[in-house]
Amino acid sequence: MTAWWLCAGAAAATDPEQAFIADLVSRHGFDRAWVERTLDGARHDERIIAAITRPAEAMPWHRYRRIFLTDARIDGGVEYWRRHAATLRAAQEAFGVPPHVITAIIGVETLYGAHTGKYRVADALKTLGFGYPPRADFFRKELEQFLLMAREEGMDPLAPLGSYAGAMGQPQFIASSFRAYAVDFDDDGRRDLWNSDADVIGSVANYFARHGWTQGAPVAVSLSGDAARLGALASGGSKPDRTLADIVEAGVALPESVEPGKTAVVIELQQEDGPEYWAGFDNFYVITRYNHSNLYAMAVFQLAEAIRERQAGGDQVLQ
Repeated sequence: MTAWWLCAGAAAATDPEQAFIADLVSRHGFDRAWVERTLDGARHDERIIAAITRPAEAMPWHRYRRIFLTDARIDGGVEYWRRHAATLRAAQEAFGVPPHVITAIIGVETLYGAHTGKYRVADALKTLGFGYPPRADFFRKELEQFLLMAREEGMDPLAPLGSYAGAMGQPQFIASSFRAYAVDFDDDGRRDLWNSDADVIGSVANYFARHGWTQGAPVAVSLSGDAARLGALASGGSKPDRTLADIVEAGVALPESVEPGKTAVVIELQQEDGPEYWAGFDNFYVITRYNHSNLYAMAVFQLAEAIRERQAGGDQVLQ
């Protein structure tokens, strides 16, 4: 007769979910029954698989931009800034990140908290961690982080709602980002990214500061010059990899406001009538740490600038 513990070990070795549970119990001291109840209560949802296979970042820039650069989103940002001016000012003092950038992140992510997600986070992470092979390892790690977060924060793991990818709250932090960067900015003893505007604002500012945001430094500037030469400079990446001397030597005109000695990444964006080019600096790269997409970072940057213009009494012309 085979010993029961050998059978259990063999089952865990062949069943990814059981192996995951055993690992959590072993490394983090989780109660096995609690983890099993949580995963049994989480559902596999095919809508999540369908959603993750058609991300908005696959669109060309001219379509992607129209989602986020709207009068409603700009006006909403001005109102959000007005309503939370004191908290945004405190976050800038604490972390060095300006109000219009914090506001734009929340505006792009959830329309200032209006759309924080309709999927249970546990369902999203279980579905993707055990039913989406291209990124299963990543999402199992996020499921681990989510369960650790729930234990630390005293949350029911089956209660929080979020995106199809398991991003949570007004700023759409994934679980690992919540554990690393969320802050209790209202000092009530909890990190609440759903209902505490102070925690949301402080957490976004802390995220940017921890990723190297430099107060007062440029984010991006538009480039003009020969399209073929500009295209040759564009690497497709996000990290600054060109000196400004390299860019100028290629016959590209830079605004006078750009200080010499900086490095930049040349970004190609597809408009309806052809490509346009931008130089993205270190602060642009910081925005891509929030979402690893140049389209995303450019949408945040341009929305932030539009909000600042309109808040100051000017008006950003939408194209």
